[in-house]
Amino acid sequence: MTEYDAIIVGSGPNGLSAAVTLARAGLRVAVYERNPTIGGGARTAELTLPGFLHDACSAVHPMALASGFFRRFGLDRRIDLRVPEISYGHPLDGGRAGIAWRDLERTVDGLGVDGPAFRSLMAPLVANANRVAQFTGSQLLQLPRHPLTALAFGLRSLEQGSPAWNLRFRQDVAPAMLSGVAAHSIRPMPSLATAGAALSLGTYAHAHGWPIPVGGSQSIVNALADDLRAHGGVIHTDTEITSLDELPSSRAVLLDVSAKAMLKLATLPAAYRAKVERFRFGNAVAKVDFALSGPVPWTNDDLRRAGTLHVGGTRAEIAGAEADVAAGRHSDNPYVLVAQPSFADPSRAPEGKHVLWAYTHVPRNSTLDQTEAITRQIERFAPGFRDQILASSSMTARDMENYNPNYVGGDIASGGANLRQLLVRPTLSTEPWRTPARGVYLCSSSTPPGPGVHGLPGYYAARSALRHEFGILTAPPLAP
Repeated sequence: MTEYDAIIVGSGPNGLSAAVTLARAGLRVAVYERNPTIGGGARTAELTLPGFLHDACSAVHPMALASGFFRRFGLDRRIDLRVPEISYGHPLDGGRAGIAWRDLERTVDGLGVDGPAFRSLMAPLVANANRVAQFTGSQLLQLPRHPLTALAFGLRSLEQGSPAWNLRFRQDVAPAMLSGVAAHSIRPMPSLATAGAALSLGTYAHAHGWPIPVGGSQSIVNALADDLRAHGGVIHTDTEITSLDELPSSRAVLLDVSAKAMLKLATLPAAYRAKVERFRFGNAVAKVDFALSGPVPWTNDDLRRAGTLHVGGTRAEIAGAEADVAAGRHSDNPYVLVAQPSFADPSRAPEGKHVLWAYTHVPRNSTLDQTEAITRQIERFAPGFRDQILASSSMTARDMENYNPNYVGGDIASGGANLRQLLVRPTLSTEPWRTPARGVYLCSSSTPPGPGVHGLPGYYAARSALRHEFGILTAPPLAP
């Protein structure tokens, strides 16, 4: 007899999605978390002033309504998700802006002469958004379930991931918008990986919207934890695991840790270890949270209703900033990803006040505080922003790793998301979640489909463990 059937190390969204899947299959499940609170990359806390709730890591949730796991789990029926009319905004100089309305046709109307070209790029993907989510949210080493959608996605990725990316458009707004979304991948552009990020996230922007969870990202984690406990699972916090030998007996152990951390925890065959050691981590983020006395004074009024903003200027400027980071430099004109949740969720701040979440890309292991760089870039498009700041909290890339060891060197993707490493993640396998060690699985963003708050690595790892360790071939229902 074992004390538990399955143990999960790490309580991020992927660890908890694995735990929920296993517990709903009738197994005895325990989760071990090193921190006093659960959540991994999806925690919410008062980081600046009392009453101001900030998302400590992830804040933007394009996959909350698109992820195959969250759809099965019924996340939208468990928590309050506010979906702004504007999925993302892209400020440009002179008070101009690209506005990605949830309504694709409204977006097209705002792009003038480039509207039809934007429609032809995005409409076939938006019409098949769930198929796009299935394709991009799965292991790439497989035959596509929907080959025509995969082909449409692939051809558009080839265009937007090559020097041909400028041939479709005549003006600067649409290219800037696509580049802002592509930069989520923290990679030099154009490339197939950055194009894939732009097209997949852009598809969800117009098909589902990019929702804001009321109460913060912690609400997603709490919903998962509540379901786990309801099905007999237990969570142990304040318990750091440094070796699998420290764990109680079980038939399966699933690790919501980076590929690097897995090598320290588990005894693995030398050949497999050598392959994992070739897995590379990418560049990093430096993050700043702001408590504000009022809304950000964007020069374009529409931007005040956008949940997410990509701040960095034109396509050329964003590509230049990402090239600087890839070369190991801090950009003088950085790309800044901004989330302003409190306009849709007033519970995040005292009445009349607001929170603002922002990060920029920096070389891995950077120790440079980016508060001034981020403030200056926002001020470029929102004069007077600096005067609204009541307090701020900064985390360098090194601080990010100290906060969450899965963010090696500050890499929030737990491994560089280039095309090769989306395929070989962390090894080339049709079942990369399963390791050669008996009963040991990796379920973090170091496995397919990679980074993001979507719970899919945990779900896939749990399904693999159910098959191989417990002989359960059918995934359990997850709906509330």
